[in-house]
Amino acid sequence: MRDDPLFYVVAGACLVVLVILLFGIGGFAKGGEFNKKHANKIMRMRLIAQLVAVILLVGFVWIRSKG
Repeated sequence: MRDDPLFYVVAGACLVVLVILLFGIGGFAKGGEFNKKHANKIMRMRLIAQLVAVILLVGFVWIRSKG
């Protein structure tokens, strides 16, 4: 599985989602003007990144199951 480049793409997409999520949690914890200004934008970015990661993951599983 580690020889498959698509595995690294899927892992990278999951890490991007994690980074965006942690950035959003940090902004929420900080609060104030930053959170009011950027909270919805960060949430949208996370949702889009999560959608891409799920599509890539399902595609990876589908391709691997075909043999």
